[in-house]
Amino acid sequence: MTVITSISNIRVKDIRKLRERKYRKETGSAWVEGLRACGDAFTRLNDVQLVVVCPELLHSDFAGELLNRAAKAGIEVMEVNRDVYATLSGKENPQGMGVVIRQNFSELETIDLAAGDLWVALDRVADPGNLGTIMRTLDACGGKGVFLLDQCTDPYDPTAIRASTGAIFFEKLVRTDTASFTRWKHKHGVQLVGAVAVPGAKDYHKQKYPDSLVLIMGSEREGLSQALTDLCDICVTIPMIGHVDSMNLAEATAITLYEIFNQRRDRKQSTGENQ
Repeated sequence: MTVITSISNIRVKDIRKLRERKYRKETGSAWVEGLRACGDAFTRLNDVQLVVVCPELLHSDFAGELLNRAAKAGIEVMEVNRDVYATLSGKENPQGMGVVIRQNFSELETIDLAAGDLWVALDRVADPGNLGTIMRTLDACGGKGVFLLDQCTDPYDPTAIRASTGAIFFEKLVRTDTASFTRWKHKHGVQLVGAVAVPGAKDYHKQKYPDSLVLIMGSEREGLSQALTDLCDICVTIPMIGHVDSMNLAEATAITLYEIFNQRRDRKQSTGENQ
């Protein structure tokens, strides 16, 4: 196999372009880096389009296992030298492996909540780090997926992928808009819980949450739109007694998700479902 040594190689340039949202949208692809992230990407083997390796940097038996799986699946492996890989990497100490993957989105019409399902909907979230962290927390709570409403940031942004620590490969992702989401909500009778400080909102800790639900969170700067606030069946708020007047979006989402998680766990324990 020929090792690519030029940073001007056309295929290397194309992979670097995947840092840009415009190019990710045009190609439907994304770049994932690091051994753990690559291992998670391999759980969706059909979506792995290309494996990029730098033999000088690979020092792991796990990397060898992934390369064997790629070979068995007929996935192309491209070797590059250290200098070329450095132009692809977003890390100070790269591990020498990355993959180009096919983006994976679900259609809104295919989503129908089952008993116990937990989803998050995000309204115009702008920070990919927040989005990735929310995916990570949702996965930890046993959630199913994320609805990305209107002008949400890209879940396949490298920052979002890193912040998700692999959760992006286990959560369903649905891109939609407020109007379509509203119709879907009414059609399926979904219980929508909004974390928003409005008159009548209940302390998040005192609220009893439905068996299956969608938790909806607003943008970092503007919060939840009025249209989506009006759509909520339940509104909850997180009390604050300090000097700051707001919380980080990912933190607020995590606090609320874990309240839902703990209530469900307590109910199961009280009914003996885990025994």
